[in-house]
Amino acid sequence: MTSILGISAFYHDSAAAIIVDGQIIAAAQEERFSRIKHDSSYPKNAVEFVLNYSNLSLSQVEHIVFFEKPFLKFERLLETYIGFAPKGFAQFAKAMPVWLRDKLFQKRQIMNFLKEHDNNFKDEKKLFFSEHHLSHAASAFYPSPYEEAIVLTADGVGEWATTTVAIGKGKDLEIKKEIHFPHSLGLLYSAFTYYVGFKVNSGEYKLMGLAPYGKPIYSKIIKDNLIDIKPDGTFRLNQDYFEYATGLKMTNNKFDELFGQKPRLSEKENINQFHMDIAASIQEVTEEIILSLTKSLKEEYKINNLCLAGGVALNCVANGKILKEKIFENIWVQPAAGDAGGSLGAALAYWYLEIKKERQILKPDSMKGSYLGPEILQNEVERELKEIGANFKILNESELMDFTAESLKNGDAVGWFQGRMEFGPRALGARSILGDPRSEKMQKNLNLKVKYRESFRPFAPSILSEDKKDWFDIKSDSPYMLIVSKVKNEKIIKMSEQEENLFGIDKLNIKRSKIPAVTHVDYSARIQTVHEETNSKYYKLISKFKEKTGCPILINTSFNIRGEPIVNTVKDAFQCFMGTELDTLVIGNCFLKKNNQDSKLKKDYKDSFELD
Repeated sequence: MTSILGISAFYHDSAAAIIVDGQIIAAAQEERFSRIKHDSSYPKNAVEFVLNYSNLSLSQVEHIVFFEKPFLKFERLLETYIGFAPKGFAQFAKAMPVWLRDKLFQKRQIMNFLKEHDNNFKDEKKLFFSEHHLSHAASAFYPSPYEEAIVLTADGVGEWATTTVAIGKGKDLEIKKEIHFPHSLGLLYSAFTYYVGFKVNSGEYKLMGLAPYGKPIYSKIIKDNLIDIKPDGTFRLNQDYFEYATGLKMTNNKFDELFGQKPRLSEKENINQFHMDIAASIQEVTEEIILSLTKSLKEEYKINNLCLAGGVALNCVANGKILKEKIFENIWVQPAAGDAGGSLGAALAYWYLEIKKERQILKPDSMKGSYLGPEILQNEVERELKEIGANFKILNESELMDFTAESLKNGDAVGWFQGRMEFGPRALGARSILGDPRSEKMQKNLNLKVKYRESFRPFAPSILSEDKKDWFDIKSDSPYMLIVSKVKNEKIIKMSEQEENLFGIDKLNIKRSKIPAVTHVDYSARIQTVHEETNSKYYKLISKFKEKTGCPILINTSFNIRGEPIVNTVKDAFQCFMGTELDTLVIGNCFLKKNNQDSKLKKDYKDSFELD
């Protein structure tokens, strides 16, 4: 038996993953344990979890692989400062002490952290370093169901690479092409995230969600001034407008002058039509680049399968466009596409590329639905709820499905905590807040009264896989909520000309389809197809809801409030239940109603987390 521990840390979304004889056993992000969103620290709790889950001590693990090479990153930092000198001295002066104290000696630092798990662990020869983009590519290709695939990875920056193309065949994976820092599609998108007033490395999905409210009237300005896009989709950024390479912010005054406005100051300023149009414009340019890249790669390599990873792969609107254009026969996106997934990719890359083991391909993939995190057993749930002082009923599975579906049918917002936690940023029916998609008020209510977040943010539909073609223009499965598709024409309620001309966010209150709570203003939805094989309990719940309402869909959003990581423990779940306007909590086989709880247990905690 050969076990490999993968670790990603020290930038954002630290995580740990473990594979045994090539099989993915467990993976989790540190934020779920530490309760710090996008936690970048050494993933001590996540490592402890994956070791415990696989019944291994650290000394028993044969290989430990870190997801990138710190020395190469340091080289990029030094060369960038030298190349841009004297610009950027402030950033250089700020970064150097940290690098010289901690990051340059990361091997020693990681060894010290590892020894905290196991006093007997002393073997430095077990620790290896992958490369950032190779880790991403491995996380996308090896768990995919394809013998052969083109693997496209795009993010902010790894060591030097920002975009890479790899070819995977069997157990082999080789990076063929790279675009290097400072030319980065991820950093371009993050620059606009910053400009519109959202937080870099966490607010990019807000920018994507805002885009359909605007018109892409600034696309030409972006392409004429900020980015030179070649016919094959490769690109170069004009550094005159950016400060991320040398400064402490993403954009500069020249960028502001180009668009005629200063950056929005986060929460302090309202979002207006300008911000929506900017979001629509950068989204359109991003899609154009990704479509050009994927078309040219298909033409060059003549391979029918595409795998995606890196933070840009979380742009599910762009993913949906690749699918719609039928550039590839099949697409598979790593559900933990960001840096967290690098922990898994690092372990897989070592298994196949260093130990050279033969690859076993599983259908639909090897990710087990991405349910790779902790699971809380029923007796623990009951014990912890009793300790908290909660009032609950214990139901058998049939009653649980019936009671929960009835609650949803009656318009309740339901906290749903079942089985193993998801790995990656999306809740997939294990740690989810659920609602009735037919409700015209549910999107606004969930955003403002449960999630405490911006009202424009869309919600995703979870649909029984076999029913997807009746409701959406999608033929392939989307189990990880990473593909956006249009709602079927026959389910749409077209807006009148007067409604179309309303100010962006005012369109939110207009009923646009038979499932308005999950239909975005452009009649699209970020779909999760639900499969009995990977999540039978969630599948049964949606089936029961369909039996009661004729609708095979539920609203699915992550079980947390804004700025909080997804709930991980019974205590986390109960706190969120009592601190929001959730009506029902279903945790294991325990069923809780808000109006049956002791009001003294209610806790207002929405200000406990830094806003994302």
